[in-house]
Amino acid sequence: GITYQARKEIHKAVRKILETEAKIFRRPFNEQFSTFDGEDHECALWLLLKRSQSKDKEVRLQAVQDLANNSHWHDYQYGTVAQTCDQRTAIGLARSKDVDLRFFLPPPPLPKIKNDYPIEDELRLLLVSLPQTGLDPCVQYFTSLALRESSQTLAAQRGGLWCFGGNGLPYCETLSKIPSETVELFCLQALVQHSKVSSHCDKIEAKGGLQLLQRIYQLRKDSAKIQRNIIRIIGNMALDERLHSSIVRAGWVSVLAEVMKSPHVIQSSHASRALANLDRDTVKEKYPDGVYVLHPQYRSSQPIRADILFVHGLLGAAFKTWRQQDIDRHLDKKASQGEEDYSQCWPKTWLASDCPALRIVSVEYDTHLSDWKAKCPVEAHRKSIAYRSNELLDKLKAAGIGDRPLVWVSHSMGGLLVKKMLVDASKNPEMDKIVNNTRGIIFYSVPHHGSQLAEYSINARYLLFPSVEVKELSKDSPALKELNDDFLSFAKDKKFSVLSFAETLPTHIGSMIKLHVVPLESANLGIGDLIPVDVNHLNICKPKKKDAFLYQRTLKFIQDVLAQEL
Repeated sequence: GITYQARKEIHKAVRKILETEAKIFRRPFNEQFSTFDGEDHECALWLLLKRSQSKDKEVRLQAVQDLANNSHWHDYQYGTVAQTCDQRTAIGLARSKDVDLRFFLPPPPLPKIKNDYPIEDELRLLLVSLPQTGLDPCVQYFTSLALRESSQTLAAQRGGLWCFGGNGLPYCETLSKIPSETVELFCLQALVQHSKVSSHCDKIEAKGGLQLLQRIYQLRKDSAKIQRNIIRIIGNMALDERLHSSIVRAGWVSVLAEVMKSPHVIQSSHASRALANLDRDTVKEKYPDGVYVLHPQYRSSQPIRADILFVHGLLGAAFKTWRQQDIDRHLDKKASQGEEDYSQCWPKTWLASDCPALRIVSVEYDTHLSDWKAKCPVEAHRKSIAYRSNELLDKLKAAGIGDRPLVWVSHSMGGLLVKKMLVDASKNPEMDKIVNNTRGIIFYSVPHHGSQLAEYSINARYLLFPSVEVKELSKDSPALKELNDDFLSFAKDKKFSVLSFAETLPTHIGSMIKLHVVPLESANLGIGDLIPVDVNHLNICKPKKKDAFLYQRTLKFIQDVLAQEL
């Protein structure tokens, strides 16, 4: 009798839900629902789901926001949304701040493979299936190296011996790692290069690459580097709207929504980029490989008034260059207390909270001190400032840089790149907006007249083969002088506001050399304010804390030049 009663009640509840759903989906939005037998919260849920598929964009966005902001849904209601919402709604929920992960279905189960080395074999097969001719030299290099190393490693594993030959993976240095993981990482780095080519993304999708990457992602939960490379590939593939449905079907929205909550800024920013490229409802820009939005990373009703663009220097990166100055636990007794508030990326935390109406973007590009350690030994001109300028300008245009008032923030060689991009943009009518909308530039120890680093390259152990980047920094280089003259001639005409910081302390280069990487006279552009700061070259862009002079002066400059917009 108890079983019968329970079954009867369940059937009654299910019938009521189905009737409510049918009534809502048959009627237009503006009808009253007072005649419904369903509970209020049931009506609300189905009404929001219906509205989330409206042809009216404002109605759609509001419905997604209401779904995400309601914290009183029951477990089964989250499941209902996960199973019934459309692709656009799922992406919108994933880009909603503090969203409940129960809104998302887990990735679909993947078929088990019986052979002994599924991942490595499948990665190699995927790489082999991609076009190998007429490629960018970097793509060719990474692919051939990955295939060679993975085949050597597999052969060695099956033979019970390690192969230390070749010039690829540094086995000797990584014996503590799982060998197969190292091979996977090598293959994934090759796939990253392929994913930058639109036609290759089609092939990756057609060959089941999205499902294979999902399998590796789930298996390698302990490897942040592997997961980061995979999300980078998904972000590149998401640039093509034709692949969005395949990406969603392969279960990537739930994965990206989860990674967005990561406390690690690099992981969350990679996921944020991928979701922004998927979200065509609220994001008109596209973020190519190496262009990251630090703020806002979620959907927001706050209108964006201006852009801040961060460009790192030699050996820098989009995130680590802009971290808070590292805490020295031996000197700072309050280190353990301060560590909780430590900023992995001050533009994302401090600047975003002080100026929420800004879009904060950071770019990343490879640089090397030595050609000996260069990741991709391609022709020299591709590593030059001139080549990088053209490459980055195209990416920035796709990301909508120039559509709003703009402030550039640069460190070291990044400042030379900023000057070159502005000079090049001034000569290209299609890039006019970038120049005309530039309100100000901040230079952190930029070697406008060269650096001593190039002169010391012969003495340093790892600078035996100075790279193109280092050679271009030679003191009193004709190319640097020409760039500076070109920049100054039109910067004065445009009346750019300029703020320069200069290091006054020497920097340790390896264990043998201690030098002023950028002397005061080289950091002096000739226009704007020049402020010497008692830090070395590496810490000139890393404030000690939020109320430190370095950050506060930077913030004041940004607020002053963008006073009208903010």
